[in-house]
Amino acid sequence: MAKQNTVFKDAFNRCLTLIAAAEALPSELELGTSLGVSRTTVRAILARLKELEIISWDKRTKAMLRAPQPTDFFPAEETSSLAEIIERNFMRRILAGGAEPGMQINELELARDIGTGTTSVREFLIRFSRFGLIEKRPNSHWVLKGFTRDFALELTEIREMFELRSAAGFAALPGDHPAWRDLDEMEALHREMLANIDSRYRDFSELDERFHLLVHRSSSNRFIIDFYDIITIVFHYHYQWNKANDRQRNARAVEEHLDYIAALKTRDPAAVEHACRQHLRSARETLLQSIQQPET
Repeated sequence: MAKQNTVFKDAFNRCLTLIAAAEALPSELELGTSLGVSRTTVRAILARLKELEIISWDKRTKAMLRAPQPTDFFPAEETSSLAEIIERNFMRRILAGGAEPGMQINELELARDIGTGTTSVREFLIRFSRFGLIEKRPNSHWVLKGFTRDFALELTEIREMFELRSAAGFAALPGDHPAWRDLDEMEALHREMLANIDSRYRDFSELDERFHLLVHRSSSNRFIIDFYDIITIVFHYHYQWNKANDRQRNARAVEEHLDYIAALKTRDPAAVEHACRQHLRSARETLLQSIQQPET
C-alpha cells in the first residue's frame, strides 16, 4: 500500500466528503467511478471506514453508522490531488526511461502502478498531449516525442511572460493576504535546504515546483495557472535529466530563490522584476544545457 498511500489518503478524504452529502452509501462501482480510483483502493477505503465505525460492511452489505467528522480526515499535508499523483508517477516513468523520443507509455500499466482508474490517467495524458510532447497510439499506448531545443525556447518565452506578470501581481497583494505567510514558510524551507545542501540538493526540483506555483497562483489568472502544468513537467523535472554539477547548480538556484523572495518582500516592482528575470535567465540556461547534453 506504500506506493499508493497518497492516492489512498486523497481518495479517502474525498470519499468522506462524498458520503457526508449522500443520502445512501454508494456501491463499490459508483465509488470507484466518482473517485477515479481502482477497485483495490475502493476496498481499502471501505475497510478504513469500517475501522473508524463510520460504516458497517459485511461483503455486499454496507450501511452508514454515523456522519464523518473533521477528525476522520487525513491531514491536508499528507495528501496530494489525484492529478498531482498521476503527474509525479508519469514523470518518474519518463525519467526512468531516459526521456528518450520514441519511448512508449502504457496508460493501463501507469494506472495499475498508481492504484487509480484508467479514466483519470487517460484524461491526464490527453490534456498533456496538447503540447505536442506525447502522441496517442492504438491500444492504450502513447509515445514520447521528445523535448527539443526549439520546444524549450518557445516554452521559456511564454514562461517568462507569465512569471513576470505573476511576480508583479504577488508584490501588489495586500499585506494581510495569506500568500505572504506562505512566502515566509517557503523562505524557511529554502534556508533549511541551503543549510543542508550536501544531503538535500536532490530534493530541489520539488521545492522549485512549490515556489513557482505559489508565485503563479497570485496572478489569479486561470490560463496562467493551467499553463503551469507544462512548466512543471519540463522546467522542474529537468533538474533530474542531467546529473552533471547538480549539487552546485541546485545550490545556486536555491540562493536565487532567496533573492527572489527577498525582492518580493520589498514590494518594489523594479527589484521584483530584476530578481525574477535573473532567475529565469539561469533556468533557461540550465534547461538548454540539459537538453543539449543528455546524461549518457
